[in-house]
Amino acid sequence: MAAPTVFSDSYVVAKRNIIKIKRVPDLLVFTTLSPIMFVLLFAYVFGGAIDVPGGADADAYREFLMAGIFAQTVIFGATITGAGLAEDIKKGIIDRFRSLPMAPSAVLTGRTISDVANNILVLIVMSLTGLLVGWGIHSSFGEAALGFLLLLIFSYSISWIMAWLGMLVPSVEVFNNATFIVIFPLTFVANTFVPLETLPAPLQTFAEWNPVSAVTQASRELFGNIPEGVPTPDAWPLQNSVLYTLIWAAIFIIVFVPLSNLQYQRSTSR
Repeated sequence: MAAPTVFSDSYVVAKRNIIKIKRVPDLLVFTTLSPIMFVLLFAYVFGGAIDVPGGADADAYREFLMAGIFAQTVIFGATITGAGLAEDIKKGIIDRFRSLPMAPSAVLTGRTISDVANNILVLIVMSLTGLLVGWGIHSSFGEAALGFLLLLIFSYSISWIMAWLGMLVPSVEVFNNATFIVIFPLTFVANTFVPLETLPAPLQTFAEWNPVSAVTQASRELFGNIPEGVPTPDAWPLQNSVLYTLIWAAIFIIVFVPLSNLQYQRSTSR
């Protein structure tokens, strides 16, 4: 299949999914309400009980918090890919796509690209919410842009895992339960909401090598949200957080793009 055909078909599929968000606004509402709730809950309910190294007031924790909320939000946002594919398979839409003269890879590529667009909208809403609770960017425009780009790259790689899983499970309900059981601990056993020093030793070691911690650490550094005087982390992944995040993103894409396309060929309506 020629490259121009793949690109044009992917664009059509991505456009179809973006239009669906417009026509079913509940999808966007619920994906933005959840992270906003987390921001307000942690900032005003738990924030006073959590100390941030180098931070002397509540604003310090709110700046510490936002990178973690961003990371959690884009990861959960990536699950829309799998849920959407699971629903399309159940309704027989994937069977119809396969009967059309279009590039097979375009369905998955368009699906993952459209969810990046959804995550961009969510990040904008989250940034505005963060500004309201006292968060701010204290780095250059280029560093801040790189921080948001890194979050989107990481979420895009997670989307391919979700695409494979969404075509593997029997229903949307099973997909939602399975991803929640896995993603929720991964985003909490990390430096997303609390400093790693507060975790027990075994969990701390896991959190240091958790890619969620790396993308969170990288975002904090690129947004300038690490207070002066905070010691450099001892673990290599957190010392090289941008590189470690990109390594994991590359692994996810290299492994799960072929697996997803293979599963797409096997999937039938349920």
